Amino acid sequence: MTVSGFTFLRNGQRLGYPFVASIRSILPLVDEFVIALGPCDDDTEKMVREIGDPKIRIIPTTWNERLRSDYSVKGFVFGQQKSIALFNCTGDWAFYLEADEVLHEDELPKIRAAMEKHLNNERVEALAFDYLHFYGNKNTIAWSPGWYRSEVRIIRNTIPTWSSESLFFNVVDGHKKSRYPRAAQTGATIYHYGWVRSEAQMNLKAGATHKYWENAPAANVDYSKIDAAALKLFSGTHPKVVQDWLPQAEGIFLSDPNHQLTSREKKHRRMLWLEKTCGLKFSKTHYQLVN
Repeated sequence: MTVSGFTFLRNGQRLGYPFVASIRSILPLVDEFVIALGPCDDDTEKMVREIGDPKIRIIPTTWNERLRSDYSVKGFVFGQQKSIALFNCTGDWAFYLEADEVLHEDELPKIRAAMEKHLNNERVEALAFDYLHFYGNKNTIAWSPGWYRSEVRIIRNTIPTWSSESLFFNVVDGHKKSRYPRAAQTGATIYHYGWVRSEAQMNLKAGATHKYWENAPAANVDYSKIDAAALKLFSGTHPKVVQDWLPQAEGIFLSDPNHQLTSREKKHRRMLWLEKTCGLKFSKTHYQLVN
């Protein structure tokens, strides 16, 4: 069994991504790691090369700055970059990890075992992970129907696949349509740190990327403007590779007590109540679960 890892990057240092920790976390699992590297005006490429692992292969890319954001598929430039990296993978499996996602070293054997288990089961086209979305600080996770709880990150590299945006995969199922992949669970977790970077870096990131999603300017990010009911204290351990990157913090992140819930947050609070009282599950997934 051979495994390719892949991602795309652009100005990861300036925008506050823990991309070095992300790459280091996956290297023990893969035979190669492909990076579609867009034009950078910071030290991102230098930092990638300083990792010094021969498994890393950089594909220089150009971003289409003229893509319109008023079509039904928004953020398509991210799907393009993800697909470029995927199309350069050579393994049996292709393992996508975003620049703010990190694997825990304790779960690497479980992930490898899942790939080996399903290698010859062609009904399984992909493998899905649970998610921990850290919010505000390293001690807090955001947990509500508004935050995806499971997503595909490993795709079989022998089927026609592309990506219309960075979050999910599209399996080509005929000349005129595509669908979500059939996926089995790995039982492992992706640690997502995008909302732990400073607010200044988050606003810088939003300003740099929002144009690919909307024509309007990006709204200013204020971490405190969130429903406290969606925040939970994290009691586990962080991956070793990311611990030096994480800002020090004590206790759970405190939201603004005067924050007025949006209609979306009110809906999610009702859905959370139904989950707790009725055992329902409202998580959206971009795959069809198979055994």
